Amino acid sequence: MITLTTPLEGVKHLRAGDEVELSGIVYTARDAAHLRLVELISQGQPLPFPLAGSVIYYVGPAPAKPGEPIGSAGPTTAVRMDGLTVPLLEMGLKGMIGKGDRSPQVVEAMKKHGAVYFAAIGGAGALIAQRIKKVEVVAYPELGAEAIHRMEVERFPLIVAVDSQGRSVYAEGMAKYRHPSLKEAY
Repeated sequence: MITLTTPLEGVKHLRAGDEVELSGIVYTARDAAHLRLVELISQGQPLPFPLAGSVIYYVGPAPAKPGEPIGSAGPTTAVRMDGLTVPLLEMGLKGMIGKGDRSPQVVEAMKKHGAVYFAAIGGAGALIAQRIKKVEVVAYPELGAEAIHRMEVERFPLIVAVDSQGRSVYAEGMAKYRHPSLKEAY
């Protein structure tokens, strides 16, 4: 198990398949928030949080129960953000958390800018939410669950899904189990 703390620096030692526990500050952002962030970047405007070394979790958390900082917080499919991810990587984003594979364009940008993509456990949102200790909205409260939140996480369990060299657990896993006669079908 590799222990990491935000802000992330030097993620080149991480390899696809590594198990990680992440602690520190993680920001949430999904489709609508990504669109607004990219618009701010294109206009040269300041962002609502520092991107350099940051980690963004693709999540729309459920409302918190009384006495809890957050409700269920399972990952969103990452490819939904792929069309808006490259400008964030160019601004220093170092980590992303979601589920599912990434597009070739995002993987190339990750390699160029030294970033990593982590997979969180899909379907276990209530369980992994126990590792989120504090949550506050930092931008776009009108977006509800899709607002940008600042979360303090402690030992948040992740797997390196795509490393900064472009290796992917998804591609490697498929290749490992693909029958040679089916190679042309993929």
